[in-house]
Amino acid sequence: MSNRSVSADIPGLGRLKEIFADLGCSRILYKFLAENDNSKNQIYLGTNFEVLNIFPNLNVRVEEGAKKAIFKAALNFSWIDAQGNVEPATHAQLILYPQYPEVRFSGFLRGCKNAPSELLNCRMTGRILLLGIKNSGEVYGFAVAPDSPLARELQAEHPVTADTIFQHIPLVAGRDAGDSRILLLRELKRIHEKEWLLSKRLNSDGGIVACQAPNCGGYTLEAELGVRPNGFSQPDYLGWEVKQFSVPSFSGKYSGILTLMTPEPDGGDYCDKGVDYFVRTYGYVDTKGRDDRLNFGGIYRNNMQHSVTGLRLGLIGYSAGQKILDGNGSIALFGRTGQVAASWSFAGLIAGRANFYH
Repeated sequence: MSNRSVSADIPGLGRLKEIFADLGCSRILYKFLAENDNSKNQIYLGTNFEVLNIFPNLNVRVEEGAKKAIFKAALNFSWIDAQGNVEPATHAQLILYPQYPEVRFSGFLRGCKNAPSELLNCRMTGRILLLGIKNSGEVYGFAVAPDSPLARELQAEHPVTADTIFQHIPLVAGRDAGDSRILLLRELKRIHEKEWLLSKRLNSDGGIVACQAPNCGGYTLEAELGVRPNGFSQPDYLGWEVKQFSVPSFSGKYSGILTLMTPEPDGGDYCDKGVDYFVRTYGYVDTKGRDDRLNFGGIYRNNMQHSVTGLRLGLIGYSAGQKILDGNGSIALFGRTGQVAASWSFAGLIAGRANFYH
């Protein structure tokens, strides 16, 4: 795509939006590239690992042999040309440097003969990288030169904001299309005005099915918004994560715990010896008196032993200066003798197995 991307047949913004929409993209982001944003220095995506909530990734791995902790996450990334033809860039990945911290985009040209090499091998300010994102995990890229008609159109219609790395191009038509908050509130108002709803969820084909589980309130809300249950970590609706909070009645104010991350442990006795061993060893008799039942739960605070389970929460490979020192580190629950009862690796948490929301 290196020759086609800089040619005179570059589509206008309207046509490019159609191409992204035809590919199934739900969002388009773009970034004005600095001189250092190139294949040699990689493309800077920000200082916060929350960028992984924007770009669906194919799991995070620790870079073996690195002197300092480095995490890499492969992307299902492809370049598109002016006609909408797609060519995968199979080596594209995100690289996370926790010691800085920052996230960079790398490998996007390697092994891809139709990638925009002329634009992304050089040091030129004002180039623009556009990225279309599908809910199913694919990411599509298109790059243009600063003097192209498309670049001038973007600069005029969607001027860059100094404190924002990515700009958003709405795929929704109409007034307030660019304001995702207004669109979300409008949808929530519509759902509210429907009053009582039967519990439901969407299946993998988008069809509505009945739902009779404790978490069906959230599924019902997602179904009304057209969100299918999925394992991706990106937000549910127009960049927002939608959460349901249940109350016993509307007559008072209630407080409670809202879960922001729900991954299973990936280390410790929980994995090595199994869930049955974990619950029988660290669990406690059901507080409601139900027979033949053991529970495990509670609130755990750093370096404090839980009064019921006896487990202590701690950090492995993380400094007081809030930096990851060991790429194989984790958040862990320790037993009374120091054994690791359960642990959540930094790589697993960063990967988006935990959902951090808008």
